[in-house]
Amino acid sequence: MTECTQRGFAFEGHFSRQVVAEFSGERLTTEGGALLLRQADGQIGLLRRVADCFRDRRQPERIEHELAEMLAQRIYGLALGYEDLNDHEQLRNDPLLAVLAGKREIEQPLAGKSTLNRLERTPEGSPLADRYHKIAYSPTAIDALLVKIFLEAHRRAPQQIVLDLDATDTPLHGKQEGRFFHGYYGHYCYLPLYIFCGDHLLCARLRSSNQDASAGSIAELERIVGQIRARWPTVRIILRADSGFCREELMAWCETRRVDYVFGFARNQRLRRKIAPAMRQARQEYARTGKPARVFTEFFYRTRNSWSRSRRVVAKAEQIEGKENPRYLVTSLDPSEWLAQTLYEQLYCARGEMENRIKEQLSLFSDRLSSQTMRANQLRLYFSSLAYVLLHALRRIALSGTEWAQAQAGTIRLRLLKIAAQVRVSARRIRVCYSHAYPWKSQFAAAWSALRC
Repeated sequence: MTECTQRGFAFEGHFSRQVVAEFSGERLTTEGGALLLRQADGQIGLLRRVADCFRDRRQPERIEHELAEMLAQRIYGLALGYEDLNDHEQLRNDPLLAVLAGKREIEQPLAGKSTLNRLERTPEGSPLADRYHKIAYSPTAIDALLVKIFLEAHRRAPQQIVLDLDATDTPLHGKQEGRFFHGYYGHYCYLPLYIFCGDHLLCARLRSSNQDASAGSIAELERIVGQIRARWPTVRIILRADSGFCREELMAWCETRRVDYVFGFARNQRLRRKIAPAMRQARQEYARTGKPARVFTEFFYRTRNSWSRSRRVVAKAEQIEGKENPRYLVTSLDPSEWLAQTLYEQLYCARGEMENRIKEQLSLFSDRLSSQTMRANQLRLYFSSLAYVLLHALRRIALSGTEWAQAQAGTIRLRLLKIAAQVRVSARRIRVCYSHAYPWKSQFAAAWSALRC
């Protein structure tokens, strides 16, 4: 029997004692652990500098929600698993999100979906007379900020860095600007370009899908490499990417900029003939052992029409059960430094980690690009990227050397950020009270200590 009264909800007959539920609790939140994100932000100054990338042309006396507060709402919301602007209607009265956003009076509601939508939809060159379009962002400034935070994460200049490039599809289900059908993926999509250095995100560029996977990569590399070398003039830079980036223009750019590269290379019949002896050796080894067999070889190669010069090609002749599995790389790296097998297995195959970084972007809703314009969707992509930067700062600073040092964003969110808490507000203090039964108290304490250093 269940009894519902104005005082509460009584649940009887199934418990050892009477159970009464009431909507009478004080300020409660499910995001108690997000205070660690705010502490991580204090270490890198992300939210403050993101706000500097925007221009607010609203009349100060009429502003209810500060620009910095709205940006914090959006970025913290994505980091905490709230994918849509509609979610912020429910989050307007969350006391801890108000604390994270820097709201002076946490009893006052945060910005709702309509206000945040106007933040995102500001078109380029919006006139001052426009009633709604009063906030504009600078893509150039945000791009530079992503690289600057990466540089600041290093106490001293590294001798060598590897930049990973990759393109991925973002399916579209509306009539968005820049919408095209992509034959390879089999649906309408965008084709954003990502550039990472290890776990650090350096570029998230939204592109239409009616172009080559490598389109625009030289322009992005020009600014990124330029910014890096302005800080680290002697650092060695290696580009790493799949065959979609094996283009004459990109390789030639690298060769004139003191940038090395290792790219996947699409197979063809000429290449097959080149590695025929190695492939025969791999088949013989497989027949003898019954196990997959690899033989590595290399040679200089030039395409008949598209390449301007001969380049070093590394080939893996592999025989696995039922078929041959050859793979090819083209590289500027010298064989005296990188032997064929080492180059393939230790350097090139490590790019698989980038796939995990892109999956993390999806867990931060980088595919929620449902706005009408490319400019608005690029801003949404930036917000997801900035949420990743914030989470990575937490992982890098507070979780290094722990069991969560390599944890995905979703794992960190579930175990460390999603903590039920009671928020008590007084004139002098905001007190956040966690459950005594929280199972990862020691990990939380260690993260807090690391962020305090």
